[in-house]
Amino acid sequence: MPKLLPRSFYLDSPDIVARRLLGKLVRRRLDGESLTGRIVELEAYLGLDDPAAHSYIGKTPRNAVLFGPPGFAYVYFIYGMYYCLNVSCQPEGHAGGVLIRALEPVEGLDTMARLRKLPASAPPRLLTSGPGRLCQALDITRAAHNGLDVTSRSSPLQILDDGFEPELIRSTPRIGINKAVDHPLRFVIEGNMFVSR
Repeated sequence: MPKLLPRSFYLDSPDIVARRLLGKLVRRRLDGESLTGRIVELEAYLGLDDPAAHSYIGKTPRNAVLFGPPGFAYVYFIYGMYYCLNVSCQPEGHAGGVLIRALEPVEGLDTMARLRKLPASAPPRLLTSGPGRLCQALDITRAAHNGLDVTSRSSPLQILDDGFEPELIRSTPRIGINKAVDHPLRFVIEGNMFVSR
């Protein structure tokens, strides 16, 4: 039985939390169904010291979730069409976040395909490989999910541990940014076919 990750899991710096989150499960409860995927790719954003982080400019109403407490969903809208799911980390008052970039779908694939407007026969890789895709597949939006406590038993959005341990983790520079581009803060499960391209 997967265990809900406690708030203490998210107290460390984003790079440490990101590595530890690889292999954990994101579960979205939707209309009595569980839509679940295993985290296979993510990126760490280091707060006030990271020019690529949303929190770099200081605390604003838009990015307030990143300043704590840890273990809360930070959802933002990008390119006028996609949502991206992050989780806050570090002690309250210290900004930090981890962007979840790709999941390996585990449960609820037919519903994920429908939400992505794909046929049920679509390759599973098309469901949750990429931050925008996974938010579509799990029906995650800023209006409904920004600021949700992912450590709460009553939350419709949770992160769980089923004991899975990745065999090999690789770090690379982050993708799709134009500041602090050389930092190796993207973490992937090496060889997993659901990592975004």
